[in-house]
Amino acid sequence: MNPGFTGKKTYLQKFNPRAYLETYYSDQEGACDSENHLSRVLKQLHETFTTGAVKGDTLIEIGTGPTIHTLLSACEVFKELIATDYCDQNRQQIEKWWKKEPGAFDWSPIVRYVCELEGHREKYFEKEEKLRQTLKQVLKCDVTKSNPLEPVVPPAADCLLTSLCLEAACEDHRVYKAALKNIVSLLKLGGHLVMMGVLEETFYMVDHTKFSCLRYDIEFVRKAVNDSGCVIDDLQVIHSPENTTNLLSDYKGFFFLVAHKESNV
Repeated sequence: MNPGFTGKKTYLQKFNPRAYLETYYSDQEGACDSENHLSRVLKQLHETFTTGAVKGDTLIEIGTGPTIHTLLSACEVFKELIATDYCDQNRQQIEKWWKKEPGAFDWSPIVRYVCELEGHREKYFEKEEKLRQTLKQVLKCDVTKSNPLEPVVPPAADCLLTSLCLEAACEDHRVYKAALKNIVSLLKLGGHLVMMGVLEETFYMVDHTKFSCLRYDIEFVRKAVNDSGCVIDDLQVIHSPENTTNLLSDYKGFFFLVAHKESNV
């Protein structure tokens, strides 16, 4: 074990989902900034799910965190969405929004932005309702287990979506590769893996607490995906501007990847 790496117990005890949301998703104008990391993610997901190549009955997101933004475009092309996360408090945040409970995070500015990408900005209320109806389950997930959704054994998914998860959950490259194989086992043959992550990052901050991140480069990602039994269809890398000061994290770039499962490894 890596004694300096943020472990599961620390996440359960110290990860503050509301602080995370306020830090990374509360910039009301940021989602409309073409240079903003969040807007790029939303655009890539919109393009991926509107081409018609990635679709089906069931999509499982691994490591949803306390967020719902990555599912906004997916709800248009899948009949059933399953959100998952390791932390109880993150799943509670999703359920609070899902059930329209008081104090739920306000996603409407980001929902409006996705609706604008789809050509109907004014229909953000309908979009939120469609996502609520399409989201069927919010499950516990542990990517280090051979069945990450244990004890639930879901039918094989048509699509697996994961963003900013494995690098936070895996302490070294060996564990990362094993975890990727674990989650890909939930995907049917021919199904798609849609994956987003940060490159060369070692930490990120939430509410003055530093959380570890596994450092890797894009060549490591390529090999890990191939070794999991998937074939990469599209891979895009966006490098962060040089000489920028970011006190929240030290990532050097971001990747967006679409692959399909070709074999069971």
